[in-house]
Order: sequence, then C-alpha cells, then structure tokens
Amino acid sequence: MLEAALVQERFTDIVEHTGLAKSTVHRLVATLVEEGFLSGDAEHGYRAGTRFMSLAGRVLTETDITRVAQPVVDRLVAEVDCTVHVGVRAGDEMVYVIRTDSSKPYRMRSRIGLAIPMHSTGMGKAVMATWTDDQVNDYAERTGLPARTEATVRDVASLHSVLEVVRERGFAVDLGENEDGTVCVAAAIYDSTGRATHGLSISSIALEHPGESIEGFAPQARAAAAEISRLLGARGV
Repeated sequence: MLEAALVQERFTDIVEHTGLAKSTVHRLVATLVEEGFLSGDAEHGYRAGTRFMSLAGRVLTETDITRVAQPVVDRLVAEVDCTVHVGVRAGDEMVYVIRTDSSKPYRMRSRIGLAIPMHSTGMGKAVMATWTDDQVNDYAERTGLPARTEATVRDVASLHSVLEVVRERGFAVDLGENEDGTVCVAAAIYDSTGRATHGLSISSIALEHPGESIEGFAPQARAAAAEISRLLGARGV
C-alpha cells in the first residue's frame, strides 16, 4: 500500500494498482497519513511523509556498500576467476573500495583507497556515460585528461565518442588505458536516487585476455552491477 501510494499519482490509480476496495484503500491510506508515513491527499496526490523520510534517511546513512556488495563480488569472482573491483566516484576520480582477487598467481597493482582518473578507467567511463555532454566537457576542462598510458583518451572529442559507445553497449572497457598490460570490463552501479555513484569491474592481464576478449565478461559485470544497484535501492536496473 505504501509503495502504491508513493508511485501512483491518483487515488483511483492506487485502487487499481492494489486491487482492493476503495473503502479499504481509503482507510489504509488515511492510517499511513496519520502515522506520518504519507502526506498529501486524494485530490493532490500523496508523497513521502516525515516519518517515512526519517526512516529512509537512517537506512541510507547506514548502508555500507562494501557490506552490501561483497557477497555479490565473491560470487562473481568464483564465476569468472578474475579480480573484481568496486569503486566509488570521489570528485574527478574513482576510488577502490573493494578488491577481491582470483585464484590466479598474478595480482593487480590496485589497492583499496587508490584513486584513479575517471576517463582512463572502465568504472569511471561507465559512470561518466550517465553524464550530460556539458558535465563531460567540464570534467575535461578541469582535469586536462591526463594520460596514464599511450592508450589513454587525450581529447574531449574522443572521450565523447567513447562514452557514446558505452551508452549503446551498457558497459565500458579499459584496454591498457590506465595501466599497461591490464584490461577490464566495467558497469555502473546506481544508488537509490538513480545516480551512478559507483562502478564494478572485472579485471585481468592482457596476456590472459588479449585484444578485446575481456568483453566476454560484460554480461556478468552488468548483472552483478545491477544486483548491487537493486540492493542499494535503485529501481529499473
């Protein structure tokens, strides 16, 4: 009932959505308003009440993405046997908050807390693909698009082209753009407000996944990122 009242604009839509009698819906909604979970009325529509917002704020504040995402990451590592990272956007950089290694003898140079430019990383490009063109232009102007390797995107026109491909495909790749010899495929993670705030990547070395073969893990990266997004309260992912 609470979800229906928040999602539907009209009282008749709430009745239709729930399948309950009008009198029942009216009584339940009135109780939710009285208890502070809803505010508004049948004529103008309902919205979240103060009590609901207070509880939601507590939940969001206490949500620790490492705790939420780690089980998903662990399953993914077992499935693909590659290193999996989760990073959070911090200004113009992505900061690693999770790194779980594969069973392979090699190890990535990444570490928890390491900050890397958004435009040179799979996770960063996956997040940037949700931005407007003006936001991308502002980023390029602020940062100057520093080159990490010979493969790093160095001009804003190329960056726009790369991000358009990411939007079309639903995932991003890093083919030695951040670190020579390292490749990854990545997808964006969304929070409860619908913003892309984090990213997930499946990483390996180019010797094991040459060329663009790391893209074979794109479905797994997208599925894991979507699962974490839903756990964070995102809708429609």
